[in-house]
Amino acid sequence: MTINLLNDRYQVIRTLGAGGFGETFLAEDTYMPSKRRCVVKQLRPIQNNPQIYQLVQERFQREAAILETLGGATDQIPTLYAYFEAAGQFYLVQEWVEGDTLTAKVQQQGLLSESAVQELLVNLLPVLEYVHGKYIVHRDIKPDNIIVRQRDGKPVLIDFGAVRESMGTVVNSQGNPTSSIVIGTPGFMPSEQAAGRPVYSSDLYSIGMTVIYLLTGRQPQQIETDPLTAEVVWRQYASHISPMMAEIIDRAIAYHPRDRYPTARAMLDALQSIANPIPPTQPVVYQPPMVSVPPTIPVSPRLETEPPKTEGNNRNGFVIGGLIAGGLIGASVIISQVLPKPSQPIAQTTPTPTATSSTVTSQITETPTSSPSPIQQPTSIPQAIATPTYSPFTNTYTTPTNNVTANDYSWLSQRPITDADLQGKDGFELDIMRNWVFAIHGRQFDTQGLQDYFNNQPWYQPTYSPKKFPNKLLSKLERQNVEYIAKYQDRYNLRYFKK
Repeated sequence: MTINLLNDRYQVIRTLGAGGFGETFLAEDTYMPSKRRCVVKQLRPIQNNPQIYQLVQERFQREAAILETLGGATDQIPTLYAYFEAAGQFYLVQEWVEGDTLTAKVQQQGLLSESAVQELLVNLLPVLEYVHGKYIVHRDIKPDNIIVRQRDGKPVLIDFGAVRESMGTVVNSQGNPTSSIVIGTPGFMPSEQAAGRPVYSSDLYSIGMTVIYLLTGRQPQQIETDPLTAEVVWRQYASHISPMMAEIIDRAIAYHPRDRYPTARAMLDALQSIANPIPPTQPVVYQPPMVSVPPTIPVSPRLETEPPKTEGNNRNGFVIGGLIAGGLIGASVIISQVLPKPSQPIAQTTPTPTATSSTVTSQITETPTSSPSPIQQPTSIPQAIATPTYSPFTNTYTTPTNNVTANDYSWLSQRPITDADLQGKDGFELDIMRNWVFAIHGRQFDTQGLQDYFNNQPWYQPTYSPKKFPNKLLSKLERQNVEYIAKYQDRYNLRYFKK
């Protein structure tokens, strides 16, 4: 016989579901002027044993109190209105959430996009973080138990397994209360939960499997597992998903709990980092450092031979003759004003107390045309020009070419970086390394010095403006390496393009 009025108050409208624990109804609260709709869950113990009825009753009351606390703290868990017992049955009366389950949405609208799934998780994981903070494991997260609320599109988490476990209370051979069943849905629950030992990351596994269903339309039973590792092999069904999103899902559904995210907050942080990666170098105004010419340099025996006769040397000789006549002090002033600045930095040396015309001549004709001193630093960004060019990566000057070619930093996309990779590098090279990760994905730069540098690289294809660059193009490993280099630079004050 169908019951139309429960507890002389709740008018049943229709049955929403039925199972081994009882039935769920959509009803109206006849005691309320608004006749508000509510969900009434009729629960029954798995055994009609009077000896354990008292135990079931106690556990039911305790779990109902937990549901009251949870629903009262967030609007993404249904509010518990009432609970009561009647004719050996236990009833929960909860808020009716008008909307569609995720299963219904996929059936009606098709697969969800990656961005829609990200939005769903960003709204759902804080709820799960709160639940776990109350020392509760949901144990039955699946598409059927997440409702997308119609009025605001927020996901609502329903049907906690705690109350259902209380209905499975039995007494073992030692007379202790226990549960004779495993709460959860095959395929959506991990192995430790199937063995009756759920942990907090068990819920994250269930969320990961739910996301795979939303992206592929495949139930867990329709997806293979690796026979050696027992890991779920799902990526071939979602090749359109970004690598970073796929990595997040893979970690959530790892077979062993130790390999999953330890908390819902950790998973949320990883997800949010897709949209907020470590930013590249910000726009700056580049000002090359000042380079001064030492007053005197000791005579080098190697330079006692006469330098090649060129127009520049003739002019230098003319200037030197005037300098000798005017005295050494005047020579220093005129040299700094008349002679062209060398395009390469000149190493500082210790001046001698006295100087002769030969020492001045040696200083003027000694411009770096071969290998520089190991301590020299570039005074400007390397450019494709018609004079020998300094390379900050090899500490050498190279012959003129049409393009300046940088080191290959493709390994930054293949393995984690360490301090050993960065030791001995100056701020200029570290800035290039850090921004190389963005450049390979086609990002342009507001910093003119960086833009000029990468423009000279044959592989560089500027595609995105700085403001429109899709940061999700960076893999998780690339983002980690960018952050590592940035922290290393800050630790040792090795920024070439100052913020």
